[in-house]
Amino acid sequence: MKILCIGDVVGEPGREAIKKLLPGLREEFQADLTVVNAENAAAGAGITPRIVEELFKNGCDVLTTGDHIWDRSEIREYLKETPFLLRPANFPNGTPGKGFCIIETPTGEKVAIINLLGRVFMRYNVNCPFREVKGIVEKIKDEVRIIIVDMHAEATSEKIALSWFMDGQVSAVVGTHTHIPTADETILPRGTAYITDLGMTGPHDSVIGQNKDRIIERFLNVLPSKFEVATADTRLNGVVIDIDETTGKAKTITRIQRRIT
Repeated sequence: MKILCIGDVVGEPGREAIKKLLPGLREEFQADLTVVNAENAAAGAGITPRIVEELFKNGCDVLTTGDHIWDRSEIREYLKETPFLLRPANFPNGTPGKGFCIIETPTGEKVAIINLLGRVFMRYNVNCPFREVKGIVEKIKDEVRIIIVDMHAEATSEKIALSWFMDGQVSAVVGTHTHIPTADETILPRGTAYITDLGMTGPHDSVIGQNKDRIIERFLNVLPSKFEVATADTRLNGVVIDIDETTGKAKTITRIQRRIT
């Protein structure tokens, strides 16, 4: 079982990278499933129903999100009817949408995807992601062996702590949110694959996807300035994880980076 996990899609350049690169990557790695974080897909902040449908059409099987999920108001009702578009599971009860899903691959294997939001340095006062993921896994462990967790968080310590907490109970914990791919991909002792951040699918001639001049000006002057998605050096970042479908344990995790040429 091979699963592609793709880092945060940023704006139109990120969506173009998905369109041009993802089909080839699925074929190259013989991927059974593609999980893509898409919370910045609409002009760098949030996501819309039209963009969700576009990403599904271009090869994304499950879309995860994070703290920008509510930036576009039209997504709230849409979340209720779209099972493979997730919002973080540790938002309060009654929040629109679902925080996890179970999807069946073309070969008939069930895979669970859980979306979480960190609490350290983040803007929402959400429920504990550690207790939330533990509770979800307890509910579904008899139904599904392969479980992928997207931990959307700022603090590296919070991400890696969660991976150790869930080692052997889930197939992988992949970090998103900071848009910078990390070089710490590993298999933990009990069989959980881990990486602190998948990186960004979008323009890399930028500051985490945004026009670098605007960001530098903001640092220099400490004045508000409108963010603007950059356009150059578009790349796709992520990992491919090979999982033993009989045990749910990861065998390998490999970083990938591709440029639009």
